[in-house]
Amino acid sequence: MKPLWQIFVMIAREHPVAFWRGAALSVIVLIMGVALLGLSGWFITAAAAAGLAGLGTVFDVFRPSAMVRFLALGRAAARYGERILTHDATLKALEALRTRLLGGLLRAPYGRMVRLRGAQAVNRLTADVDALDGVPLRLVLPVLAGVATQIVAFVALWALVGLPVALWVLLGYLLGMAAIFWQTMRKAAPLSRRAEVAAQAFRARLIDLIRARSDLTIYGRLSAQAQTTLAAETRRIDLRRQQDHAERFAGLAIQMLGAVVAGGSLWIGILMVQAGTIAPAFAALGFFATLALSETIAPLRRAASEIGRMTEAARRVSRDLIVPEGGVSTAPATSALPLALDRVTLHRPLSDTPIVSDLSLRVAAGETVALTGPSGVGKSTLLLAVAQLHPVAQGQLTLGGQGVETWDEDALRQKVTLLPQRSALMSGTVRAALQLVAPNSDDAALWQVLDSVQLAETFKARDGLDTQLGLRGEGVSGGEARRLTLARALLKRPHVLLLDEPTEGLDTETAQRVLLGIRDALPDAAIVIAAHRTVEITFADTSVSLG
Repeated sequence: MKPLWQIFVMIAREHPVAFWRGAALSVIVLIMGVALLGLSGWFITAAAAAGLAGLGTVFDVFRPSAMVRFLALGRAAARYGERILTHDATLKALEALRTRLLGGLLRAPYGRMVRLRGAQAVNRLTADVDALDGVPLRLVLPVLAGVATQIVAFVALWALVGLPVALWVLLGYLLGMAAIFWQTMRKAAPLSRRAEVAAQAFRARLIDLIRARSDLTIYGRLSAQAQTTLAAETRRIDLRRQQDHAERFAGLAIQMLGAVVAGGSLWIGILMVQAGTIAPAFAALGFFATLALSETIAPLRRAASEIGRMTEAARRVSRDLIVPEGGVSTAPATSALPLALDRVTLHRPLSDTPIVSDLSLRVAAGETVALTGPSGVGKSTLLLAVAQLHPVAQGQLTLGGQGVETWDEDALRQKVTLLPQRSALMSGTVRAALQLVAPNSDDAALWQVLDSVQLAETFKARDGLDTQLGLRGEGVSGGEARRLTLARALLKRPHVLLLDEPTEGLDTETAQRVLLGIRDALPDAAIVIAAHRTVEITFADTSVSLG
């Protein structure tokens, strides 16, 4: 329950005035509902008793009837205001929550980010935020308002009817609802969690079906994928049906609880009337007020059925909102920064098995070093570690004489740029793809980096910088996409450039021209290449074997 409370506090803090005004109005709505029905019961019974006693002509019907109208109209107005204030505050808070959540995901550890699937991450984020609107609106506020109303009603019934009725009503509703809520939550919480997992599976499989429909058709798997997608949706519907059954059972139990508590209140009231302790009209007041108090527990049936989904969403969101603190150091003022590794040991991702052991290396400004060795010896992992995207088990990495781990995140990204084996392109123009790293770059600078990677003539023959790229860079070949991401890295003008197989897919002549263009564009940069090809190894000033 702690994550739920944390999310509620965060939502309430976004717009506290509107939120707590709405909360106060929700209490007022419930109190006015109890007062309305209790007063109506008292008024009808008192008027009937006055008529039987022959006192109908002197019985004051105007003030009670006026109060009934006031409570009826006031309750409707308060309900309207409560809905506007609480829903508006919640929706605005969730808007801010989405922004913070995206910021937290962008600052998540690299190891977690690389495991995220785009469709899965977006679906999860959307579903989690949608689930969290129920935390204040269907769980916390109804509970707080219901308890507050029960306490106020207890005091009022004690004063007007008597302690036995007041105590019976308070204990009956609170203990009965606690039992119903716990039982429903115990059954429905696992169902709501599993239904949400099935819904996420359906969405992810449907997106995969749409995006990979060509490949699925070619290999004859389109129908099988469609059946898998429908199976996930069928499972979600079945789990949702079971969850609805638990919710309906909770609704029945709540109605029965209300009937039992109201019947007990009436029986206690009759006994008190027979004992001469209270008048019949006040016994009726207690009975009708008890009926009205059932409204304080009615919203909890849905909260109990959805609490599993809300709890899981709150846990994930609370985790993703945690933003690691950046380093406090600033970047050295030097114009070129040497890179040094001192007895560095790296482990495989999610393992304690060493992949690089006791490595010492120095890369001076303007020097190119090639890391060689067979696949799996740690070349890519070493590049990730230099870019602070993989932890160092032992030893130290320094940039400009300063430990890389102490650098401020933004300062480090200005100095160090990594081009991994797989780099992403988004839909848009070539200009937009390049300006992603340097939004203020002019066209001359863009053409310069395209020329460095032998792409200038390619795009001049099309629509120039306005050449359109499709989803994930569709519209250019694999080699062109690779060089375009390399040009984007050059535009950053880093002091340390880390390249993972930068000429993969290029013929030898083009690869040589691209490598020369990289050095011409960054004459003072320290360049480290994870190299497989001879053209990359011979281009480097030094080669270091990791195998």
